[in-house]
Amino acid sequence: MAEELRIGIGTDTHRLERGLKLILGGVEVPSETGAVGHSDADALTHAVTDALLGALAAGDIGAHFSDQDPRWKDADSLKFLSHAMTIAGGEGYEVANVDSTIELERPKLREHVDRMRKNLATALGIGIERVSVKAKTGEGVDSVGTGAAVKVTAIVLLRQR
Repeated sequence: MAEELRIGIGTDTHRLERGLKLILGGVEVPSETGAVGHSDADALTHAVTDALLGALAAGDIGAHFSDQDPRWKDADSLKFLSHAMTIAGGEGYEVANVDSTIELERPKLREHVDRMRKNLATALGIGIERVSVKAKTGEGVDSVGTGAAVKVTAIVLLRQR
């Protein structure tokens, strides 16, 4: 019998404003602007969570953690990812790998990427070598390029245990 694989894609975009924290993959990145959101506005973790939930056909992050629910105000988004992993494990799946791309004009993220990978790997219960985080600028185009937003796309591959 062939191994069952499932793939999911997730995206997340947040406006950036002065005076807020910029958290990506559970890492607070020093920045003049931070992401606007109900929880900690961690666009990387949100996108990975949505990809995982999508692979499971289990809805999206908003169905599990409504931005209308005060329990999730300023919540650590890595908890959302751990919740999605609990669902995956309950259905007999583990993460084979994650690939993600952060689109952010500034600041540069290279020095923070390995800590992001480590945090995601820990929440997913996998080795860091199975988590890819890439960073790109918007080249001055659209809301990312003008520094008004952060956008993340993530893909998760699940395999049956």
